[in-house]
Amino acid sequence: MTETCPRILSIAGSDSGGGAGIQADIKTITMLGGHAMTAITAITAQNTVGVQSVHKVPTAMILAQIESVVSDIGVDAVKIGMIGSAEAALAVAGYLEKLGIAIVFDPVMVATSGSRLADSDTIAAFGKLMDVASVVTPNLPELEALGGRDEILSHGCHLVVKGGHGEGPVVVDELHAPGGLMRRLEGKRLETSETHGTGCTFASALAVGLGSGLDLTSAFEQAISFTRIAILEAPGLGAGNGPLGHQFVTDFQDDFQ
Repeated sequence: MTETCPRILSIAGSDSGGGAGIQADIKTITMLGGHAMTAITAITAQNTVGVQSVHKVPTAMILAQIESVVSDIGVDAVKIGMIGSAEAALAVAGYLEKLGIAIVFDPVMVATSGSRLADSDTIAAFGKLMDVASVVTPNLPELEALGGRDEILSHGCHLVVKGGHGEGPVVVDELHAPGGLMRRLEGKRLETSETHGTGCTFASALAVGLGSGLDLTSAFEQAISFTRIAILEAPGLGAGNGPLGHQFVTDFQDDFQ
């Protein structure tokens, strides 16, 4: 890690509405004191209501973006979000396995609006990304689609089970190691539809923590706090699921136990 700031590479799709994907990643990384670098995997025409169109970036161009920044600037941690194809997933995994740094994989399948962002072949290729990831951060539907907790942990990675898609007045987020539960956080459920980009924000915040030298538990706690405060500070934009208020987060204190 450099003395100035952690260098964080986001490998993800671009959200034209600025709420999720690369845009949410850059905001999060910047607000947490990191230097954000990007490898864009897909260009989406997207707003708070839904995804209208997706243009996948060729795999060779994704790898060229990664190699360009890694060879010059260097990288302390990687966040992986939307991957446009199975070919891209396998190629990215093959490149990253040689870096030996923290890798956070957010297995994006469906946008907050409900639009599908990964086909069945791409999801099947997620196994290779889980093999190289330090930690995987699915929401509850993604957890089920990937075969559950034990299946993900069998890849040798850590696992964050995000509880935002659950029910009840309390949200439970858990950090698991292959050997068992490491940390469990409980917080009151925030009754809001301003949640576009929540998963991207959390995964990027986690990557910044790890790239800064925090241990995994501390990085997990910081990422949860940052994400919850960003939801509370959402500016209320758009007619659908609005973006978070990354730019308004001033501290990371929260009410979890």
